[in-house]
Amino acid sequence: SKRAVANANPRLEILADDVKCAHGSTVGYLDPDALFYLRARGINEAEARAMLVYSFANEQIERIKLVPLRERLERLLHTRFYPEGKSS
Repeated sequence: SKRAVANANPRLEILADDVKCAHGSTVGYLDPDALFYLRARGINEAEARAMLVYSFANEQIERIKLVPLRERLERLLHTRFYPEGKSS
């Protein structure tokens, strides 16, 4: 959306004196080819966009090594995109 707003505000707690830290963030549009692919298969635009965002977020969550945290975030993500209990 051209009206979207993102605030990247890191909360870093540095407990050592000899540490270098950095923070970065990126934003971008959904892949138009991926969106076209889903739309060409009869998926409406809103659902196609939701599927792409869900997939991106889930891919990041899968990288979390701490299992209880990863499972909690997976449940929260699924609830956010499939509130009626639909499967992904």
